[in-house]
Amino acid sequence: MVHVADIGMSQADDRSILERARAEQRTCVTLDADFHALMATSGATLPSVLRIRKEGLDANAVARLIEEIWPRIEDALAAGAMVTVTDQSVRIRILPVIKP
Repeated sequence: MVHVADIGMSQADDRSILERARAEQRTCVTLDADFHALMATSGATLPSVLRIRKEGLDANAVARLIEEIWPRIEDALAAGAMVTVTDQSVRIRILPVIKP
């Protein structure tokens, strides 16, 4: 995993982060709903976005959560998807949400 701060993008806007992730073939992991909104309205198929909607997780807990759910989401993320993880569920939406 690479944190945006590690690559000098801690002040970057969400679109720039998504573009960098697309260029580097990465998945964005976020707590921010804006990434899903941008992907849903863009018609883009990549990058995939994994949104964590669980409060109070530190970096180690996020890493453990991703390891736990990875077998269920790996193929979808590789193909292009928005995944939302809550206390109750793991939801997957294949991209693009809207057709360009």
